[in-house]
Amino acid sequence: MLKIGLTGGIATGKSYVFDRLVRLGIPGLDADAIAHGVMTSGTEATAAIAKRFGPAAISPDGSVNRSALGPVVFADAAARRDLEAIVHPAVRRSIAAGLRAFELLGHAAVVVAVPLLFETGKAEDYDRVVVTACPPAQQIERLVARGLTEEAAKQRLAAQLPTDQKVAKADFVVHTDRSFEETDRQIAALLKAIETNVWPR
Repeated sequence: MLKIGLTGGIATGKSYVFDRLVRLGIPGLDADAIAHGVMTSGTEATAAIAKRFGPAAISPDGSVNRSALGPVVFADAAARRDLEAIVHPAVRRSIAAGLRAFELLGHAAVVVAVPLLFETGKAEDYDRVVVTACPPAQQIERLVARGLTEEAAKQRLAAQLPTDQKVAKADFVVHTDRSFEETDRQIAALLKAIETNVWPR
């Protein structure tokens, strides 16, 4: 089974590309969605986060309050590493279980969306790596449109490997600074690469 890691900086269109691939028939796992599950009420990770970051990090329903925790961890690299040390192992276990399940079901390929694939040193776990890319100014513009301040947006970019470094390591790049039609054209080419396992550079 061909394992494709899909990554890219925040607000570079990973979710759009992932959703399109899944709709086109490639089974997928989304690390962000898994992380949300890991941080729901009653999980081991949520208890560890409450212990490390205090009651302000927990919502009234018992889940992790991501909007409260975000400004803390993006302003403090040590705090961010502590959070990742709690959450990432649980997410990786879930991804490994999902990959085994897809393989047992006989799927030829699977795509796994992992925002911090290079940052966590896990790119080697995948047969091919796809990167979504757009200029940093456009990332900031998109994040501000989502409700972040420009300063908060810049903090999130600073916490990740620069896009050009990710592009240099990729087997396939989807540029998302153009029209949706152009992005879809690139996704069609990506789908062909996945189905044939022939990867143009």
